[in-house]
Amino acid sequence: MAVVEVTVIPLGTGSPSISQYVAECHKLLEQADDLQVQLTPMSTIIEGELDRIFEVVKQLHAVPFTKGALRVSTTIRIDDRRDKPLTMQGKIKSVTDKL
Repeated sequence: MAVVEVTVIPLGTGSPSISQYVAECHKLLEQADDLQVQLTPMSTIIEGELDRIFEVVKQLHAVPFTKGALRVSTTIRIDDRRDKPLTMQGKIKSVTDKL
């Protein structure tokens, strides 16, 4: 399992607002029942099998183009741990246990 942070930024839209694009991306993510998803104020976190996440990120990257964006910049950050199970909640618990 991997935990992946993704940020999809539409450019050339004529507006500084991107919430409509984020909403469309999350509609697509709602269809991915095999992935855990968490919306944050600055990005989206996806938990699941890495190959599957890559498939979905490619689809997310395309969303702004279908909505008229002329350019899209997508950032992906991957946490893929192989020595023990990795989850979003586990990462948070590890920190809060130390507080």
